[in-house]
Amino acid sequence: MKHRKVGTVMTTDVVRTTSDTSFKEVAQLLNRHRISGLPVVDDEQYVIGVLSETDLMVRQAEAEDPYTPAPAHRRPKLLRSTRRRAAKAKARTAGQLMSQPAVTVHAEDTVAEAARTMAQHRVERLPVVDEEERLVGIVTRRDLLQVFLRPDDEIRHDVIHEVLVQTLWLAPQTIAVEVLDGVVTLRGQLERLSDIPIAVRMTRQIDGVVAVVDKLTYRLDDSHLRPSDEALHGIADDWLRRL
Repeated sequence: MKHRKVGTVMTTDVVRTTSDTSFKEVAQLLNRHRISGLPVVDDEQYVIGVLSETDLMVRQAEAEDPYTPAPAHRRPKLLRSTRRRAAKAKARTAGQLMSQPAVTVHAEDTVAEAARTMAQHRVERLPVVDEEERLVGIVTRRDLLQVFLRPDDEIRHDVIHEVLVQTLWLAPQTIAVEVLDGVVTLRGQLERLSDIPIAVRMTRQIDGVVAVVDKLTYRLDDSHLRPSDEALHGIADDWLRRL
């Protein structure tokens, strides 16, 4: 099944910086280009970290107020996250401010894979690297959402071609496929009960599908078959379909 790749939605003209860039220069870069974050690279264009507005805000928020009297007793800061925030409060360069290691994706990764990575690490952007791990682009949440802008007729075409024809080996007209605002409705009768979850699951994986409404029925209930019977059943069916 074909899925849109990160390389098709990423931005290739990447605003980047190096570890020795000053705090003020980083702030100017973000403001000038109206972006909320950027990758930090070394001389070979390997991504060594990522900087965001949040990192700069931590620097300002954690900085000591000269007009606030120091407490008589300070509790030891033992948490790793607390120590990291304290270090950023004194940071003067991008290398001291950046979050590392950088979470990256490859240009050949699918949009779905990138979205899962972004959600897992709770980040808003991902540097995109090539086979040698060098920076080639950047992808943001907005870029990944482009997949849901696909026209309904394109989604319908993919469901018919990739799910019905290529996966289930059915004639295109066997199942009625309706798509409205990304919601796919499947209507019709399949040969076996076990084919229904396959059709629904594969349809959900089509780029741009928001949800799947299952209106499918079946001719044969094969849920009672033992695993060995199902295997033989499937092999026989595949053989017959190739005739």
